[in-house]
Amino acid sequence: MVSVQWFPGHMHATQKALRERLKSTDVIIELLDARLPGSSANPLLAQLIGDRPTLKILNKEDLADPVRTVQWLAHYNAQPRTRAIALHAHTPGPARTLMAECRRLAPHRGGMVKPLRVLIAGIPNVGKSTLINTLLGKRAAKAADEPGVTRQEQRIVLADDVYLYDTPGLLWPKIIVPESGDWLAASGAVGRNAFDEEAVALALLRALQADYPALLEARYRLGLAQAALAALPDHELLAAIGRKRGALLPGGRIDPHKAAEAVLADFRAGAIGRITLETPHTFAAWLHAAQAAEAQRQALRQGRRTARQDATPQAAPSKPSTRSSP
Repeated sequence: MVSVQWFPGHMHATQKALRERLKSTDVIIELLDARLPGSSANPLLAQLIGDRPTLKILNKEDLADPVRTVQWLAHYNAQPRTRAIALHAHTPGPARTLMAECRRLAPHRGGMVKPLRVLIAGIPNVGKSTLINTLLGKRAAKAADEPGVTRQEQRIVLADDVYLYDTPGLLWPKIIVPESGDWLAASGAVGRNAFDEEAVALALLRALQADYPALLEARYRLGLAQAALAALPDHELLAAIGRKRGALLPGGRIDPHKAAEAVLADFRAGAIGRITLETPHTFAAWLHAAQAAEAQRQALRQGRRTARQDATPQAAPSKPSTRSSP
């Protein structure tokens, strides 16, 4: 498991601007990646939102496992003042339902006197700009298949009485769940220079071996039974895929970096199949373990600080002056 961290400078400004914008927001739309709904939910955003009405959109649902998508929708819809729907940002029909859902979450807002103010937020490269362009039927927001394209807030008029504020993609200063770091990197939400592609590809392959061995075999045609494929060491599996995809060095040696790039590109494009890397139950277990480990790290750090302070010689108290005043 690798430690993936990515919080470029512009995200500090985004965090501050988001905090200010939320003061005058009626409904928050949080766009999640349907393939990693728990890992793509920003805990920093959750703290800022508080108890405001929230619409969670599981985007890219056409790339996700439909059975697990149902589980995640049930999980989020059970939360107070929260609605959750799944859609594909390029599909006009489901995208139009967002307006109705936002009005349902804030029935006291609407009309020219009290226009509905909606903020859309999410991690980088989750599809916010594509969704906005679909909503408007035109190219209003810049979209690209890489994180960090949107750098400034944009105000968009969805209707005469509905204003949408698009914020730049925002991660959080420290990703404490190792699995989340891997999945965010695998999905393309993290800058390319912030992680080791081979390590992330190996983590992804381990997850696919456990949950989707049939999809791996169908995509790469390795000639292995599901049980044999699932039991194959991850580095051997990566090498076998590299051989199939022609990721070779001089002399016929496998180029693991090119093989890893191929695996990640296939996952991002949905070429391996419809995959969801976590369930509400598994993510909750990862988060619990990560929070316990983080608490232990903080306690050890505090213990070391206290020990250093105790070991520092204290300056002797100064003696009172014996000189008499004139």
